[in-house]
Amino acid sequence: MESSGRGRRVLVVGGGIAGLGAAHKLCGHHTFPQPHVLEATARAGGRIRSEHSFGGVVELGAHWIHGPSQGNPVFQLAAKYGLLREKDLSEENQLMDTGGHVGLPSVSYASSGERVSPELVVEMSNLFYSLKDQTRDFLHAAQAPVSSVGEYLKREISRHVAGWTEDEETRKLKLAILNNFFNVECCVSGTHSMDTVALLPFREYTVLPGLDCTFPGGYQGLTNHIMASLPKDTVVFNKPVKTIHWNGSFLEAESVDTFPVLVECEDGGCFPAHHVIVTVPLGFLKEHLDTFFEPPLPDEKAEAIRKIGFGTNNKIFLEFEEPFWEPDCQHIQVVWEDLSPLEDITPKLQDAWFKKLIGFLVLPSSESVHILCGFIAGLESEFMETLSDEEVLRCLTQVLRRVTGNPQLPAPKSVLRSCWHSAPYTRGSYSYVAVGSTGDDIDLLAQPLPVDGKEAELQILFAGEATHRMFYSTTHGALLSGWREADRLLALQDPQVQLPGPRL
Repeated sequence: MESSGRGRRVLVVGGGIAGLGAAHKLCGHHTFPQPHVLEATARAGGRIRSEHSFGGVVELGAHWIHGPSQGNPVFQLAAKYGLLREKDLSEENQLMDTGGHVGLPSVSYASSGERVSPELVVEMSNLFYSLKDQTRDFLHAAQAPVSSVGEYLKREISRHVAGWTEDEETRKLKLAILNNFFNVECCVSGTHSMDTVALLPFREYTVLPGLDCTFPGGYQGLTNHIMASLPKDTVVFNKPVKTIHWNGSFLEAESVDTFPVLVECEDGGCFPAHHVIVTVPLGFLKEHLDTFFEPPLPDEKAEAIRKIGFGTNNKIFLEFEEPFWEPDCQHIQVVWEDLSPLEDITPKLQDAWFKKLIGFLVLPSSESVHILCGFIAGLESEFMETLSDEEVLRCLTQVLRRVTGNPQLPAPKSVLRSCWHSAPYTRGSYSYVAVGSTGDDIDLLAQPLPVDGKEAELQILFAGEATHRMFYSTTHGALLSGWREADRLLALQDPQVQLPGPRL
């Protein structure tokens, strides 16, 4: 890795969109002539991962631009690079306010093999999202009636159930539909159970206007464009970091210069720096907290890392020879009639992991390619990662035959899935504010070190989706956090640089 001359030496740990965004903003500034990015794997993009498969592109990681409107930097960059469809750029699309509600399914199948009445699905969707919307009432409350979003929703649902007048079978079906919406919310929050998501700070997460959209050529087109704008060899691949030594005085070989930080890599390579921006996923930080920093992090920052939630949401892609769904079908919901959010049943994962699957999105198809994309969160998702492709394909074939009531339904011809929990440098999907934590913990995680040092002595800075109090779990939160830390360094040298407040 070439030295970056006499300027301030900056290393970025992690080549996801936060790290690339930080490096891009610093590049070319006379004080930071060429920051370097140390990426543990053989590719850039982190949890943005587009795969060329099934004759097209599928997203193993980030799927949508959430809130594609002028306040979203990912949308702005994607528009600038010409990566979006015309309709997604329209003013009408940007002004849509979904309120963070997931769209209704095109068809809903029950585990009995019958189709669920669309009216019943709409009724339960309206109930679920009206109750979810009520959680914003607690944002500035001194205390919450219960600690978690899950407990609150279940308490309110119980009150509604008491007034239901239908027969027992219909009541059970309505609860089963609601259970599916809980599972959808687990995917959205990246958690095993909504009982682990804190109620008071839940609505600090901010939903931007705009109808969520996708990248027709793949999300990775965005990070590829950012990569292409960086000087050659800025990103060093296959360079996992073992330990960041800080608060020291480290010499560089054949130089009299000393540096306060030394980044030690798994392969034995050591790189001194004035400043290091850490952008690794929170899941990785949790697992390596005891060894990744020397000296260890201050107690309150370490405690924030332990408390903030980080879970798994995976996708399973199934390719079919011919579609069994209607031509205008976009979203298939799967409802298990034996499940209710009001009952705590925990069967063995190997017997029921597939019941956490919320259903399938129908991906845009061609004449010869027909793909369903299933979403599954939590411990069931992590268990799915331990199975073979053949076991997953066989199990989901049985599920689809059962719910469609067609025992002759042809099996998918191939399967592809994400395994974010098993990925050693990720260890999950994205963050959430867990019971026992607050948005203050996110700000604590984002605080640079040393805490009591003068601004000019900042050594370790923190970025990534888990460090953004309003937009955690999103690509725009990650990108903004990378820009925030680059601006923090630029402000050290140039007081004219406007450093955004802690929430940006």
